[in-house]
Amino acid sequence: MRETGFNPVQGKRRRHERRMVLLVLLLLGTMVFALGVGSVSIPRSEVMHVLLQGFGIDTGHEVLPKYEVIVWQVRLPRVFLAVVVGMALASAGAAFQGLFRNPMADPFVIGVSSGAAVGASLALFLSLSFSFMGLSSLTILGFIGALLTVLFVYNLARVDGYVAVSTLLLAGIATGSFLSAVVSLLIYFSRGVGDRMAAIVFWLMGGLGGANWSQVLSITPWVILGILVLVYYARDLNAMVLGEETAYNLGINVERTKKIILFTGSLLTAAAVSLTGIIGFVGLIVPHIVRLVIGADHRFLIPTSAIAGGLFLLLADTLARTILSPSEIPVGIITAFFGAPFFLFLLKKRKNQVLGGW
Repeated sequence: MRETGFNPVQGKRRRHERRMVLLVLLLLGTMVFALGVGSVSIPRSEVMHVLLQGFGIDTGHEVLPKYEVIVWQVRLPRVFLAVVVGMALASAGAAFQGLFRNPMADPFVIGVSSGAAVGASLALFLSLSFSFMGLSSLTILGFIGALLTVLFVYNLARVDGYVAVSTLLLAGIATGSFLSAVVSLLIYFSRGVGDRMAAIVFWLMGGLGGANWSQVLSITPWVILGILVLVYYARDLNAMVLGEETAYNLGINVERTKKIILFTGSLLTAAAVSLTGIIGFVGLIVPHIVRLVIGADHRFLIPTSAIAGGLFLLLADTLARTILSPSEIPVGIITAFFGAPFFLFLLKKRKNQVLGGW
């Protein structure tokens, strides 16, 4: 038989790499577009001049000072935060869908969002006002609440050092439901007390208003590190999708891998939710769509989902702040408005693959 020199594995890798490069280019182009739209419209050429001159490149063009302030101090932090939060939620969602072997799983499935909601609601209910490393009390308590919830759910599901995925899922759902009731109770007692109730409800809707460079710098290193950890364990996750017994026979330390993926995904989610509130469907629909396009190999699925998640949330936030400009809609409403119908459409069209392909 004549050698063709074609390696299907390398060919598949190159196709996935090309797709990721195209997604990155699309993401960069969307970022430039988002910087120009809003209550004050800025031409794309002016945006590029502002960015280049901000990096010390003399373009020989004089830009208006107000454009510099709008781009660098108002829109660019928000654009970066949207991308980073979208990457965190989508990569965590991809990892959780593999860990739980269920495409319906999302980053909030073990109660992380409910824990963050309790912490943030307490900060608003008690009118706490302090900061640490540029982060507000709302963000800090939201992160602590999410982290404590993960630890509680994990220890609740652990029996003799072993954590069954089904038990973990049930413990997360039960804990999340209880914490949601706590949030509802805080909202109830906030009635008539200033604007506390409105503040809690608005936070629960999810939004990127008030984004600043401190928030971007505080979350970005952890998101990058978390995604790298998930990619490092992608091969182990591929094996665990086939079943824990199969993974164990392949020499994988199943419990250690499960713990690392669980806590890494939870920390990514906690960091995102504590800054922006609860933004749904990013970690559910984006990994699912990416899986339909490139397959279930987590070595490619996780990084591609991260890029696509950043793109999706950036588009949603751009729409949220421009559709009723100068007012804005909480981005969580936009993601749910478009995400839910599209996900139902996917379920209808590909229900055999979704429900039976695991």
